[in-house]
Amino acid sequence: MKLTSYSHHGHKSYGIFTENGIIDLGEKMGHLCPDLKALLQQDAIDIARQYQDYPVDVMASDIIFLPVIEVPEKIFCVGMNYAEKRREFAETCDAPTLFIRFPDSQTGHATPVVKPALSNEFDYEGELAVIIGKPGINIAASDAMQHVAGYSCYMDGSVRDWQHAWFTAGKNWPHTGAFGPCMTTADEIPDPHALSIQTWLNGRLVQDDSTGSMIHKVADLISYISTFTSLNAGDVIITGSPGGVGKKRTPPLFMYEGDQVDVVIENIGHLTNTIVESDPQHDLQAS
Repeated sequence: MKLTSYSHHGHKSYGIFTENGIIDLGEKMGHLCPDLKALLQQDAIDIARQYQDYPVDVMASDIIFLPVIEVPEKIFCVGMNYAEKRREFAETCDAPTLFIRFPDSQTGHATPVVKPALSNEFDYEGELAVIIGKPGINIAASDAMQHVAGYSCYMDGSVRDWQHAWFTAGKNWPHTGAFGPCMTTADEIPDPHALSIQTWLNGRLVQDDSTGSMIHKVADLISYISTFTSLNAGDVIITGSPGGVGKKRTPPLFMYEGDQVDVVIENIGHLTNTIVESDPQHDLQAS
């Protein structure tokens, strides 16, 4: 089952995404679970399944996609987690590299990704997002996959010339990270490390790998993170990007207004966004 969050005529909702359209769960379950995060918090995915064969309520062409989880409590990003990426950046640390994204740095599928006007190095990074469904702390790696609600695509846009000594400043400009279009429930993905992952920029294949190339696997990441903080339903772990990023190409390859970036993950989805440039005055006020 694929679940998505969206706005329709100014009204936010969520539903089951099908090839024919969307079954509106907000209408059917909103009194119990007003959004997708609440659905996970209420452990109500199985209740949602009973609506899978209902007629669609709205066409995908008529909605505005929101980030799959619009306001996660926590968004953990994992850096340097693919073998080729580690070689590109000469990474030698054995521990997971972690940083945080803020919810307002996200946008949805088929919506603009905003390149900061103050940046000349806006880079693409296609990643597998893991969405937590069952809360926990000090989770053993052997139990970790029981805490996964599902998976999605993420374009973790990097403002390279603002990363400086660490990643936070380069990862949290508004609407630089795209999340969607859907959450594919975990029961449909028996092995999250057996998926092809690709990023395309203007029709050019720029990242091409398998999630099997992750250094720190999903279960290990969940266990590691839950050692120092609780994981709650609706939290998101973005598991890292393969090699091929624009920063390490010769010449470098960055994103500019009018570019189209696509992240395609086998059996998970196809996330597509167009780049727009922000208002320089907005950037100056933000900085």
